[in-house]
Amino acid sequence: MANRNGVDAYCDWQLPGTLDYQGREVRYGRLGDGPPMVMVHGTPWSSFNLRHLIRSLSAKYTVYFYDLLGYGQSSMAEGDVSLGVQNEVLARLLDHWGLDNPWVVGHDFGGATVLRTHLLNGRSFRKIMLIDPVAVSPWGSPFFRHVNEHEAAFSGVPDVIHQAIVRTYVQTAAHRPLDDATLDGIVRPWTGEQGQPAFYRQIAQADSRYTDEVQTRYPTITMPTLILWGREDRWIPLERGETLHGLIPSSEFHVVDDAGHLVIEEKPDQLVQHMMRFAGTNP
Repeated sequence: MANRNGVDAYCDWQLPGTLDYQGREVRYGRLGDGPPMVMVHGTPWSSFNLRHLIRSLSAKYTVYFYDLLGYGQSSMAEGDVSLGVQNEVLARLLDHWGLDNPWVVGHDFGGATVLRTHLLNGRSFRKIMLIDPVAVSPWGSPFFRHVNEHEAAFSGVPDVIHQAIVRTYVQTAAHRPLDDATLDGIVRPWTGEQGQPAFYRQIAQADSRYTDEVQTRYPTITMPTLILWGREDRWIPLERGETLHGLIPSSEFHVVDDAGHLVIEEKPDQLVQHMMRFAGTNP
């Protein structure tokens, strides 16, 4: 899944598995051989952005990964793609995969999805690992809130302007400039007749009520929880991570230096070291 320069290309990232969720297709993949570990991406990312973690962790685990409904290679048809449906999708996937009590990893919206799946769907996880999760209100950048209020105005802009908007927006998630191949891999799913409106749709449907309804339940989480945070995160400040750590009694909290919200792209090796140690596996 790497191009001739050794840099991952989105065109080589394929999710062969399919799950029908109420008439819409969810695409997934699996890699490795060992105890099950499920990985959940956030917005506006896809499982492509977890590829470094997936490959490293698959040396010790069977890693299950997928694209959220409305993202990446999953269906981008018009419909509910909010956090309110993503935990239902994850619960269905766990049943589809026949998994009971796996390790689970969630980045950004993926963290909210994991927490909601545990607290609202009653699904148990052996250990929870959260990376810069959307979990504590308030959340959402000024751009995010602006698009949330003016979806129609953005969904109809010319393609070249739309791509420039997405590229500029996602770059702000990283502490340092992203390489072109990574940027292309992030932007590509959000282009075209389905991708462009889908990008603004998922922002328009974002609502803090989906985290508010579970935030008061965080102190009830008893399973071991690891929280990892990019020190330079400009999308969700470090203070939110400290607050979340204080709300979950069983949690550990570690800061990754020289990385922003997109720490999964910037410092994957450091994340894997923390995750392997926490999961009880030698790197």
